[in-house]
Amino acid sequence: MEKRRLGRTEHLSSVVTFGSYSIGKLDQDAADRVIQLSLDHGVNHIDIAPGYASAMERVAPWMPDLRSKMFLGAKTPMRTRDDAWRNVENIMDRMNVDSFDLFQLHSVIDKDTLDVVTSDGGALQTLIEMKDQGLTKWIGITGHGPTVPRTHMEALDRYDFDTVMFPVNAAMYKNSKYRSDAEELIAICNRKDVGVQAIKMLARGGWEGIIPDIGTWYDAHREQPEIEQALWWQLSQPIHTAPSCGEATLLPMVLDAAERFETLSENRQDEIVDGQNPPRPHPALAIL
Repeated sequence: MEKRRLGRTEHLSSVVTFGSYSIGKLDQDAADRVIQLSLDHGVNHIDIAPGYASAMERVAPWMPDLRSKMFLGAKTPMRTRDDAWRNVENIMDRMNVDSFDLFQLHSVIDKDTLDVVTSDGGALQTLIEMKDQGLTKWIGITGHGPTVPRTHMEALDRYDFDTVMFPVNAAMYKNSKYRSDAEELIAICNRKDVGVQAIKMLARGGWEGIIPDIGTWYDAHREQPEIEQALWWQLSQPIHTAPSCGEATLLPMVLDAAERFETLSENRQDEIVDGQNPPRPHPALAIL
């Protein structure tokens, strides 16, 4: 699988990151198979968060061996310094680790939240203290939704984050406002040597009016040709890595598509965006 330099971290991340949300509701045996599958395909970067059900407990038995094989990126959803520190200690205990490669402020999607986490006594202070103490090498910020690119641009003005994580997919890029903002954020990140992690790789619409039949937060592409098209489009953007989707049954197809990745021409990329026809809207992801 292709690897790309994750900005100034200098880590050569596999273009698909192991998105651990996919194992949060699996038993240990099933989770073990998913983790091993990712390793077998050359994935060397893991994304995890405390809200991903039991994902941390499923990963814990693999530590410290997995720690030496994968770049470890974790997150806190807490907004204040003290709450974030308690959360960090809990994460370390749940995962059986004593440090991280990357630690991120999780789900910072609007300016009000950004104001809180970057204020005196905000959660960013915890991450800075973690770096000073050698508990993390790098500091990042994540989020999703229509306002997140502009929020992260403002965040990069306030603090020199090492990575960002936000949605980049063809369905959302059909929204011209979102596409313009996302492309501007990516350009800023590439200029500042900030690592770009692109989420929501298989999004095609929302769940409005129907019962979800898979574990993704969005209605996802499910067939190999559609998965390949969505992933190849995403990886043709100037991003560095893409956390895999939150449905373990789709992971084999995602990994297969990633190993065969070929950069799409700009004309083909535009055709894919123009051809998006969401079955149902997902306003929270700017899919209308």
